[in-house]
Amino acid sequence: TMTQTEPTVGELAPDFTLPSTSGEKVTLSAFRGQKNVLLAWFPLAFTSVCTTELCAFSEDFAQFENGGTKVFGVSVDHTASQKAFREKANFQTDLLSDFKREISRLYGVLLEDTFFSKRAYFLVDKQGKLAWKWVEAELGHRRENAELLEQIRKLS
Repeated sequence: TMTQTEPTVGELAPDFTLPSTSGEKVTLSAFRGQKNVLLAWFPLAFTSVCTTELCAFSEDFAQFENGGTKVFGVSVDHTASQKAFREKANFQTDLLSDFKREISRLYGVLLEDTFFSKRAYFLVDKQGKLAWKWVEAELGHRRENAELLEQIRKLS
């Protein structure tokens, strides 16, 4: 197995380009100087905690936007699955497909035995630096939006 290292808070977040449910590719560094980016890794589309979590992001969408923050869900699912998942639950957040698992490895969140990712949050500030991260020990756990929004408030 490849050794994985999580990026360190305070360092530049590893850059990447991934296909998105918007139909466009998303490059992390494109947001520099403009927005914070919250990357929310989730294990697999259509699982219940993920649905709850992404619906919660949609409910508080305006608060994240007002905090100058773009939220992306990230999973190893194909874009087609993600699109169906997003439409079914009516999410406002675009999802990024890390089908090759390279970016999950780059961020140290890939579970090599199951080949999907842990649930994890990486908040990248406007300078492109990693401002905060949280990797859940258990797949069934998630952070509440209040905690995520608190971290974003610290950036402004």
